[in-house]
Amino acid sequence: MKQSKLKWTLQVVAVCAVLALSGCGKKKVTPPPPPPPPPPAPTATLSANPTNIQAGQSTTLSWTTTNATDVRIDPIGPVDPNGRQQVTPTDSTNYHLTAKGPGGTTDATARVTVSTQEAPPPPQQVSETEQQMFDRNIKDVYFDYDAYSVRADGQQAVQADAAFLKQHPNWKVTIEGHCDERGSTEYNLALGDNRARAVRDALVAAGVPASQLNAISFGKEKPFCNESNESCWQQNRRGHFVLGGSSR
Repeated sequence: MKQSKLKWTLQVVAVCAVLALSGCGKKKVTPPPPPPPPPPAPTATLSANPTNIQAGQSTTLSWTTTNATDVRIDPIGPVDPNGRQQVTPTDSTNYHLTAKGPGGTTDATARVTVSTQEAPPPPQQVSETEQQMFDRNIKDVYFDYDAYSVRADGQQAVQADAAFLKQHPNWKVTIEGHCDERGSTEYNLALGDNRARAVRDALVAAGVPASQLNAISFGKEKPFCNESNESCWQQNRRGHFVLGGSSR
């Protein structure tokens, strides 16, 4: 009887020991899931083309963004995430783009410089003086040796001279008669006078009023060329035109 009771007691003790030992063990805990990755940060670019303009001219802004839900450009206001826009600033301006998104905020800047200096005026056309017009359009009349009749080439010059002088009826013109160095002073003065008168008469015949013309002779006293050869002598045998009065 005592042995049975002892055996039962031992069994109870063993069961309690097992239960006690099993109660002291640690439970395994499942680790929490990792946090989600942060949203990507926005990116932004902004440029102007051209960056330097004159007052009244335009430039084009171009911009791109990523990961942005709210984009604005000051001083323009809200804009699309990507785009282009033409602007005409009146003064030099800093255009400031701000891009906002779940991942934060970023910005970009473009400066447009406006020059208010007026463009230089076109160069003024310098008007021809009457003397310059006269020298450019009026041609002298040349003569053969010891002659005062107007040659064929001289007639062409007379017609062109007459046409121009008739367009300027207020101009007074002196016709100087000149000769080469050969012959006496007296003879050449007379020959020069005949040459000047011959040119004047031809102009009058072509329609130029006689009151507009004056004839004078210098003979061989005022040569245009001082060499003793035919080329030089030909230059001196002429009816020379002077605007207003004799220049010699």
